[in-house]
Amino acid sequence: MVLIDGCVVMNGIEKYFRYRQSLIDQFVKGDMTKREYLQANYEAVVYNDIKPFKNIDTVLKGLFNYQYYNARAKEKKQASTIKDLGYDEKKEYLDSCNYFYSRKDRATMKVLQMIDYKGVEAYFVKVRSKELRGRLFEIILNDYNMILHSTNEQILNSLKEEGVFSEGSRKSLIDGYINQRY
Repeated sequence: MVLIDGCVVMNGIEKYFRYRQSLIDQFVKGDMTKREYLQANYEAVVYNDIKPFKNIDTVLKGLFNYQYYNARAKEKKQASTIKDLGYDEKKEYLDSCNYFYSRKDRATMKVLQMIDYKGVEAYFVKVRSKELRGRLFEIILNDYNMILHSTNEQILNSLKEEGVFSEGSRKSLIDGYINQRY
């Protein structure tokens, strides 16, 4: 937060994260579906005044980039499931999805390096999806009250090397979210 003329003013990133938290609260209460949550979050990151940061020099910028690229990837993944798509159109959506997930993973790695893996816990999560079983892991950033997910092998290896990855799989802290179809 910034202090201007004695008044506390939130910057755009802080506003986004407060809005995101209100969306999460609505989802948890059952006031919105996962699809509605994803759509509202997508609109919040794509149609606001903040764009992804080229230079990630703060953890919040890295976390915003994670959210931005994650929302874009999920939107492309959802678009790829439209019934009447041809092979080329579907492939284009999935290629875009993979690109955005790779950018999300880049932001994740940058954040982990910036915090020097301090206050981090990570483990594989129990999922219903056969495709993600044994691949999806949860990264808890305790000092930032943030939960990230990835399947990226480079991130997995770095978490193991830093001694913050626990073997075995656990129920996700947001199990009701990650195991719900949209």
